[in-house]
Amino acid sequence: MNRIISKDRLAEGIVDLRVEAPVIARKRKAGQFILLRIDETGERIPLTIVDSNPEEGSIRLIIQEVGKTTYSLGELEAGDSIKDIAGPLGKATHIENFGTVVCIGGGIGVAPVYPIAAAMKEAGNRVISIIGARNHDLMIMEEDMKKVSDRLVVATDDGSYGIHGFVTDALQSLIDEGLKIDLVVAIGPVPMMKFTSLLAKKNNLPTIVSLNSVMVDGTGMCGGCRVSVGGKSKFVCVDGPEFDGHEVDYDELTMRQSAYHDMEKEAMDIYHKCKIGRDGEDK
Repeated sequence: MNRIISKDRLAEGIVDLRVEAPVIARKRKAGQFILLRIDETGERIPLTIVDSNPEEGSIRLIIQEVGKTTYSLGELEAGDSIKDIAGPLGKATHIENFGTVVCIGGGIGVAPVYPIAAAMKEAGNRVISIIGARNHDLMIMEEDMKKVSDRLVVATDDGSYGIHGFVTDALQSLIDEGLKIDLVVAIGPVPMMKFTSLLAKKNNLPTIVSLNSVMVDGTGMCGGCRVSVGGKSKFVCVDGPEFDGHEVDYDELTMRQSAYHDMEKEAMDIYHKCKIGRDGEDK
């Protein structure tokens, strides 16, 4: 059992948890993730390790409530426990002094890009971060990103905060400035990573993306997280989660991400009906 030490809401539908996991806290590296199961009958879901405190024996997880399991996680409070957490999993980010690294996080993707930006900064890179959201209210981790960045650019789709536009618009502005970019790291929704990679490829910028595909066992045995990279099949859980952004087949990834859409919707419908019953509104 892993006890929740603290819980905060960063924005509508986004929860920030500090959870006891002493072994993972000591061993985790930037880019790695965990598999979490709330209870005995719960599904396993992958979540990036945003940060850790080895002295406290805790890890930081940021969850967006989009499905039954993540909504259930959002209902837990400090003092509650999670059945089990396995990790750290996946290959750690390759960190070295590249020069100037642009770290881009779109929406909830700001959470997994944060530890990479921090590690890149610690390695001596000049880190320029771009974070984006649909609107100001959904912007997360701005202060965290400021602390690990030499320069931070904020963008919102509706122009309610920062520059008016997408993260790709912000990247284009840096390119137009004539900035020498040695590496781009982009994490977020699949379309955002796709178009960031296309823009970066057009400008000959090496690009790394982190993929969050459907995952079951985290060991490469189930094949659920299979993606095509450079025309070859790869497993996100053991070969990734990071890949060359120029080589990912984003259209296939999008198709595979929607494979269980109907079952996910059915699970959410049942969850909401049960929740209404628990709340005593419609028993």
